[in-house]
Amino acid sequence: MLPRHVQRLGRDWITHWNGSQILALNSPVSSCMRWAGHYPPWASFPLPISADFSANWRFHPFFGPWRQFQNSNWHLDNYTQSCCFHLPNPSMKSEGEEPLTKKRKLSGQDDTSIPEQQTDLSNQKEVSCLSVAQNEEKHGSKKGTIKRHWEYICQQSKTVKTAKNKGSDQSSTGSEATFDFTVMSYNILSQNLLEDNSHLYRHCRQRLLFWTYRFPNILQEIKELDADVLCLQEVQEDHYRTEIKSSLESLGYHCEYKMRTGRKPDGCAICFKTSKFSLISSNPVEFFRRDIPLLDRDNVGLVLLLQPRFHCKASAAICIANTHLLYNPRRGDIKLTQLAMLLAEIASVAPQKDGSFCPIIICGDFNSVPGSPLYRFIKEGKLNYEGLAIGKVSGQEQFPRGQRILSIPIWPKKLGISQNCVYEIKQQPKEENAGEKLETAKPDNTQEIVIASEKSSSKLRHHFKLSSVYSHYFPETGIPEVTTCHSRSAVTVDYIFYSAANDDTADQPGAEDSFCGGLKLLGRLALVTEKDLWTVNGLPNENNSSDHLPLLAEFRLVER
Repeated sequence: MLPRHVQRLGRDWITHWNGSQILALNSPVSSCMRWAGHYPPWASFPLPISADFSANWRFHPFFGPWRQFQNSNWHLDNYTQSCCFHLPNPSMKSEGEEPLTKKRKLSGQDDTSIPEQQTDLSNQKEVSCLSVAQNEEKHGSKKGTIKRHWEYICQQSKTVKTAKNKGSDQSSTGSEATFDFTVMSYNILSQNLLEDNSHLYRHCRQRLLFWTYRFPNILQEIKELDADVLCLQEVQEDHYRTEIKSSLESLGYHCEYKMRTGRKPDGCAICFKTSKFSLISSNPVEFFRRDIPLLDRDNVGLVLLLQPRFHCKASAAICIANTHLLYNPRRGDIKLTQLAMLLAEIASVAPQKDGSFCPIIICGDFNSVPGSPLYRFIKEGKLNYEGLAIGKVSGQEQFPRGQRILSIPIWPKKLGISQNCVYEIKQQPKEENAGEKLETAKPDNTQEIVIASEKSSSKLRHHFKLSSVYSHYFPETGIPEVTTCHSRSAVTVDYIFYSAANDDTADQPGAEDSFCGGLKLLGRLALVTEKDLWTVNGLPNENNSSDHLPLLAEFRLVER
């Protein structure tokens, strides 16, 4: 055990050396070394501090005799658990700013400033990670597992009870009239985005970041959790086409996929078990609009209308939506507009014959934290954004730079979406269409309203009464739940929202006015704290191969 003053010194100790490597290693190492063995496991990493040394510099005396250190059998694999090697990151100016690699891709420029040392992970030998993984399986189970238990929601007492597994549930009645199903939301971390943003994964051993190591872990998680519906984000197109789709189909899923527009190689997928649902319609949503400068980002959404099997009511349907909103913390105007476009599509898909909405579930990575204006808008159905700074919409930054205020209205009229987040119907002059029906902006006859003249308003609304599966804080301690964790932050940005039934614990007032029945939350897979995640070296790790945790909830379809 090192003395306390040495531990403090070790937290931020970073050593730079010249191009001629002083330490002979068995694999290439970057020009920057961080001694990370003595900081608290839940603490964020300090920023690099450059230090120049002469060619004949020596270690500080606390490292012991130099000759003894030099002659020791020093290998990279022996030290990866206690220290972290990484490349300097000049492309990230602040925690909230997007990497320059992302910005260059948005502007259509190629990134030519990256040194030759920073080659893509995919170009390196991936066979090594497979052999190491096989070796670990022979010698025992992998180190470090995140303990997540199943929580059952007790409807009568309005409390949560825990169980070791889902099989111990006693709340199900077994009646043929009920339809229970599970939904998972999971950002599986696109390999392309991982490599473009490698500075976020400095704490990880390199072999854990290969796709050949990560995909079997991700697939194993999906198998074990065995959800009836999967909402996946950051699904890379080539991996989906060659591996993911076929693997999920072999597990009994039907897959629908929407790739991001432009040059982005990943997208969103919704997969459902054909034994539980049949597909009524699949509706992709593209948030990029060439004619609207505000909507210059390539994010997408996907909305499915599913027919439950083995249900007493033939007309029952469930609307499942999945999206991944823009990351940029200082572009809340784009985030809100993308969300409005998704809600408008849901409003056009979910209406039933009697005018009410079928039950709705919205999953995804919203890049917004609990309690933020965007989060409150989803849950409360209304938002007055007058005077709201763009950088405060998502709540990602505690002290956002720049105080530009949201314009009124946020998006232009030609987008064709009203402030109520539904598609508009343009009213034609009476003299030209006397006695004729109004023409709709879409060929279908779904939920759309007529707007004759809408004044500029700073109030956004939507017609859904949505609840969150998770409470986002542990009730005993008030410590936040975490859905994503990497070298820079650990927060909640992933959600499962649903339209609650009247007797559900999370029922929103007025839900019975616009919904045909609803969904009752039966249980959920518990989340963990940031401290819990750092006990297994954060995310990704040996067993969890994404920087996000999967969310899982069980619902019961309730009829009116």
